[in-house]
Amino acid sequence: MPVEKVHSDQQVEPAWTHPEIAASIQAALAEDIGAGDVTSQATVPAERRAQATFYAREAMVVAGVEILPLFFEDVTLHLASGYQVEPGAALATVRGAARHLLSRERTSLNYLQRLCGVATVARQFADAVAGAGCRVLDTRKTTPGMRRLEKLAAAAGGITNHRYGLYDAILIKNNHIAAAGGVRAALEAAERQALPVEIEVRTLDELEEALACGATRLLLDNLTPAEARVWIQRIKGRASVELSGGITLDTVRAYAETGADFVSSGAITHSARALDINFRLSLL
Repeated sequence: MPVEKVHSDQQVEPAWTHPEIAASIQAALAEDIGAGDVTSQATVPAERRAQATFYAREAMVVAGVEILPLFFEDVTLHLASGYQVEPGAALATVRGAARHLLSRERTSLNYLQRLCGVATVARQFADAVAGAGCRVLDTRKTTPGMRRLEKLAAAAGGITNHRYGLYDAILIKNNHIAAAGGVRAALEAAERQALPVEIEVRTLDELEEALACGATRLLLDNLTPAEARVWIQRIKGRASVELSGGITLDTVRAYAETGADFVSSGAITHSARALDINFRLSLL
């Protein structure tokens, strides 16, 4: 599934082997292996070869199997990111020196379990709003150092990536408005930048001021679905609308049915649990 962004012409790099990801994995392996896997070195003959298969132990949406070649030299992928599988599904098989496989077992599982968790939650959100004419966005509430991976996983689950960082789109929030000196001052300053602009409005007066200044995308935060519906009716299509603030899987449908163009939820990344994946090794 291609990665799509709402805000900017600059796309999130779709390759799972992006240099940032490779660097993250190398740092994780160094953290875990350190001076060497003493258990494998003590118990497993150096010449012994093996293979291991990653199996799903619960229903999930697959994400991140494409990074396995960054851990192992001989990899067969049985599925791609975005596939929904049931318990027992084989995700990938890796082969090589048994010591090598064992030294990378835990770290590779940590990545896959986390990414499959994000993709699975993303799919649940996408399914929850199906047919409502509203798209679900992820946020910047990601694990430090894992943003690129988690956004790829969210996209694999079927939602839309929001801005990638602070540099690729302008999102004027309440503290920016306060620091800039008001809605108009913030918007007029932002117009001088060649970037997409979205502004958060907290009151109806701010809403009307933003529209009068030509705002084309509004962020409405911490409204109930009933309140959001009233505000969106008042906007009357003069700007696109994103709703945010405590939106959960239980409430996202109600927000999507208000007439909003987008709903965003940090829960997709900050609250996704690691899913159960088994690494089953056998000798060759």
